[in-house]
Amino acid sequence: MIYTDKYIMISRDELLEKVANQMSNHRFQHVLRVEKKALELARRYHVNLEQASIAALVHDYAKERDDGEMIKLIKSQDFSKELLEYGNPIWHGIVGAYIIEEELGITDQDILDAVRLHTTGAANMSELSKLIYVADYIEEGRDFPGVDEARKLSEIDLDEAVKFEAYQTLNYLLKRKQRIYPKSIETYNTWVVNN
Repeated sequence: MIYTDKYIMISRDELLEKVANQMSNHRFQHVLRVEKKALELARRYHVNLEQASIAALVHDYAKERDDGEMIKLIKSQDFSKELLEYGNPIWHGIVGAYIIEEELGITDQDILDAVRLHTTGAANMSELSKLIYVADYIEEGRDFPGVDEARKLSEIDLDEAVKFEAYQTLNYLLKRKQRIYPKSIETYNTWVVNN
């Protein structure tokens, strides 16, 4: 894919190099699989391919950042201090969107929102945000109970795939008695309860 400079001022190859330098090879392979799935879904649901590619490639850009760095950013930037009660599973999306804007110069709001919401979802999501939320969940390397159903739903109806994922994710967290970020509950209430 050739980038147009509309969303990022470097080529896809240069972006790949920058992303690879931020993470383990294991995580980088996941990122590549998310891009592949995101592009499949983007073609199916008529979402901008370039935005889908970039958002997929940068969605985990901050996933392996040191907790100390993330905490420092949360405290020094305009983030809710409530975030400090959560860990990297939440930080890498919300703080990660800030980091990709600062370090990669990405200012496109759709891409930033897709990164920000890719683990929590939200009541209101753009098609791109829904697509990255689902692509991250169902990329071909994922293997967990229900993933095949999620993949099938994603081929039929993107909103149904979001609904399924929101339900499964909340269930997963409840069973493990893990702290639930309020945005994930908002996603569940909107997509699962109201639909």
